[in-house]
Amino acid sequence: MSELAAIPFKGPLADCLSKPPAPGTRLYWLGQAGFVIEIGGYRLVIDPYLSDSLATKYADGPFPHARMMAAPATPADLGGVDMVLTTHRHTDHMDAETLRPIFAGRPHVRLVAPAAVAEEAIARSGLPLDRLVLLDAGEIAQPLEGLRVTATPAAHEERERDAEGRHVFLGYAIEAAGARIWHSGDCVPFPGLVEAVAPFQPDIALLPVNGRSAELSKNGIPGNFTLREAMGTAEAIGASAMIAHHYGMFAFNTESPEAIDQAARTSAVPLFRAMTGIVYEHGAVSRR
Repeated sequence: MSELAAIPFKGPLADCLSKPPAPGTRLYWLGQAGFVIEIGGYRLVIDPYLSDSLATKYADGPFPHARMMAAPATPADLGGVDMVLTTHRHTDHMDAETLRPIFAGRPHVRLVAPAAVAEEAIARSGLPLDRLVLLDAGEIAQPLEGLRVTATPAAHEERERDAEGRHVFLGYAIEAAGARIWHSGDCVPFPGLVEAVAPFQPDIALLPVNGRSAELSKNGIPGNFTLREAMGTAEAIGASAMIAHHYGMFAFNTESPEAIDQAARTSAVPLFRAMTGIVYEHGAVSRR
């Protein structure tokens, strides 16, 4: 039986985050690819998009970016954040209107980002270079005591690199207090991905499931794993559980909740659909 449990909570997410993290591992979905991760006594935030900046940016374009779901929290609601991670430069993952308020008034918080997009990370976060932890695929950082972050390669349809050969798209393998979480970043299957991640043996794999299409790719909107590809990847890397995300934000680029729920009934790896109003607790089943 999976040691990951989905437990509803009452009230706003801000109430859950108003106190320091308790022992154990838990995750809260922020929408799209964003999560609050509490692990090893730390509170991490990865790929938060809590503004409506893309709706403004693309208001007159062929693909309106109006939110299908409201942000479940504001940057101020996140409470005592210890570290922020961004997997790549796309605005729904590295949003200036979200990052700057998170860092305002939190002078100790650092940002983990791909080294290949360091200039954009500095510009969007407003942070000086010495508050960034810049990584390339395969590199390991220990930005907080007892916390280990390994950058993994990602292909947002393509394995894009900068002029120095550094990966533009990353995932992160996060480990603390014996718990292991892998966030793939925006990614599709590619040779070497499973081999890069399988030794980590994640307890929880956070994988996008919105898929991809030729039309969107032609218009500069790269895609991700299909639902079935994500499930196959979770099984191939030996993940103990998977949380499907990156859906329900933009109408032109999503997967249906019903399809995810139906797939969960037959998934070889316990499959959970990311939802607001839910805390995902690792070890919750085994403790009961």
